[in-house]
Amino acid sequence: MIKTNLKNLTVPAIYTLALLVFGTSMYLIQKAVNNQTFEDNTNMEYVDKEIVNDNIYIPVVSQTNIIIKPYINEEVSVSKTFYDYMGESASQENSIIYYENTYMQNSGIDYKHTEMFEVVAILDGTVIEVTNNEILGQTIKIRHENDLISTYQSLEDLNVKVDDTIVRGQVIATSGSCSLYSSDYNLHFELTHQGKNVNPEEYYEKTTDEL
Repeated sequence: MIKTNLKNLTVPAIYTLALLVFGTSMYLIQKAVNNQTFEDNTNMEYVDKEIVNDNIYIPVVSQTNIIIKPYINEEVSVSKTFYDYMGESASQENSIIYYENTYMQNSGIDYKHTEMFEVVAILDGTVIEVTNNEILGQTIKIRHENDLISTYQSLEDLNVKVDDTIVRGQVIATSGSCSLYSSDYNLHFELTHQGKNVNPEEYYEKTTDEL
């Protein structure tokens, strides 16, 4: 009977000892980890600003190939619209230019204002032509990517010359006047894509990749 009781008491004792050993081990391990984590905290640097990794490339959408209007002044308005062969008759009537008893279809858009306004390049490009004509006035022509050419007529105070490299939004001249386009201060603007005159109003805010 004595042997049987001792055997029965041995099993619980072993389990109790195992639990004590396990608990002690976990405590020692946790203490060691904590000491390691905060051992060198005096060398740690704390910042309250955003951290940027210089090695990470963050893509940015380019804005330089978005076509903008050839002026900045928001008070500039349209005096003559682009002649659209498929457009309504009312719109076509406002696209006819009358000069010396001759009616002509407007191949661009005429912008006007009661005061002189700055004329800017619609895109990056290269000046390919600068002329002065008695009828059309002073003209600047700029070649852009994707076979796009912008033409600015009826100008004053030109700031560029042939072969100049132009950036989008750069002031290239001011509005002026000429015999063909009569208004207070006028800009006649034309846009050609792949050799064909197009309506500039349909191209603003587009990228050259979308053409």
